[in-house]
Amino acid sequence: MSSSSSPVPLSFKVRKLSRVVEVEFDDGASFALPFELMRVYSPSAEVRGHGPGQEVLQIGKREVGIDGIEPVGNYGVKPLFSDGHVSGIYTWDFLYQLGRDQAPMWETYLQKLEAAGFTRDGGRDPQAVPLEQGGGHGCGHKH
Repeated sequence: MSSSSSPVPLSFKVRKLSRVVEVEFDDGASFALPFELMRVYSPSAEVRGHGPGQEVLQIGKREVGIDGIEPVGNYGVKPLFSDGHVSGIYTWDFLYQLGRDQAPMWETYLQKLEAAGFTRDGGRDPQAVPLEQGGGHGCGHKH
């Protein structure tokens, strides 16, 4: 897609109670983007790293909120997340991609969490990390 033919939002609403951003684009597409999805796929260097393989898995973001949104030129927005993350610039193209590819992106994220032994709430999954293999409390007892 070239920038001249990229979809542009006609409507952009932050729904704090349902924790979604609703975006309607000029090509007729509309998406409800969960705050958590937006946060874990932030386009910032803090999340993506500075090159391939440097991505940082985001954990514990199920309850993240958006305290505000700042416009960035005519091409995007910068959400101000409740966990203090404010460095991601979400272009219209990136928001469109998040909406269009939401299902496979969720699946990839959930698989990465599971592989790392975490839950969406940020804790270790007790079934993924047996206590005998280092998942205990460090005091020698199994709780």
